[in-house]
Formats: sequence, C-alpha cells, structure tokens
Amino acid sequence: QFQDLLNICLTMLDLSLYYRQDPAMDVSRRGDPKYVGRVISSMINGNDNDNGVLLGKWQGSFHSHENPSRWDGSVVILKKWRQDNYRPVQYGQCWVFAGVMCTVLRCLGIPTRLVSNFNSAHDVDRNLSIDKYYDSSGRSLNISKDSTWDYHVWNESWFIRPDLGRSYNGWQVLDATPQEQSRG
Repeated sequence: QFQDLLNICLTMLDLSLYYRQDPAMDVSRRGDPKYVGRVISSMINGNDNDNGVLLGKWQGSFHSHENPSRWDGSVVILKKWRQDNYRPVQYGQCWVFAGVMCTVLRCLGIPTRLVSNFNSAHDVDRNLSIDKYYDSSGRSLNISKDSTWDYHVWNESWFIRPDLGRSYNGWQVLDATPQEQSRG
C-alpha cells in the first residue's frame, strides 16, 4: 500500500534529533501519536539543517531544482530524500509539506487528513492581531513582521489526549511548514 515507504518512515524517526539525543527515550515514546506527530513534523521540515525531508522556498527562481507546483505525490519526494542520502529535497511549499506529512503519518498508522483555508496569517509578535500599517494616503506600508497570504494547508491527526483530558480527544493540528527557525 505504501510502496516501500515503511522503511523510509522508520529511518526518518531514527534520523531525528530526538533519537540522536536519547535513543532509548525516543523509542520508548513511539507509541504516543502526539510525540510521533511532533517528531515527524520536525523531520518533514528540512529548513533546520537536521536531515529533514524538504526545504521550503516561496519566491525566486526554481530553475536548478523542482518547482513545488510540479510535484505529483509524496512517494517520489520520500524516495528522492533516501536516494540523496537523506539530504533535503528542494523545494516544497505548504501543500507539499502537508502531503508528505500525511503520507508518513498514515504509513505509521496515525489517521491523518489535510486541511486547507483561505486568507491565512502569521502573528509573529504574538499580540493576537495581524498588524497592518497605512500611510495618510491609504497605501499599505510594509513595516509589520506579521504576514498574510492567500491560503495555507496543514494536517490534522486523530488521537487521544490523556495529557489534556477526554474533551480534547480527536483531531489535533500538526503543521510541518516552516514559518520561522525552530528552537530545537
């Protein structure tokens, strides 16, 4: 069903920073879908220089590598990652990150779906608003660190949350698209 992807997905877990820092602890937590989701989210994102699967690129030329709109499935990306000795594949955008993550999590037995929306935003300064500034003529000023874009795609996985209580069981949001540099 997963076209020889199980070995790639298990290797992804073993290449993760979590495994490299504490193999015994990492392996002991692999029965927890919340933990596995976080590890896979980290490993899909190759922008942190940690053997991740995909590098993100949202502007400029794609002439020397694959334009994200040209991918037609996750299998070729994951196989290319393995073939290139686990160096990040170039390039992906949100729908590519989400598609690859969905494939990996489903392969590992975690029910996962893709979710998309329109008019997305990223609140960089965490003030719970998207700041936009205009001059006295009504022209937009590009001085906010917050960002907005036309759409976004991410994943939801279904699992039980004993850490939060029964009312939080169900679909949980996971997003492998790099927004900013991780802090570990």
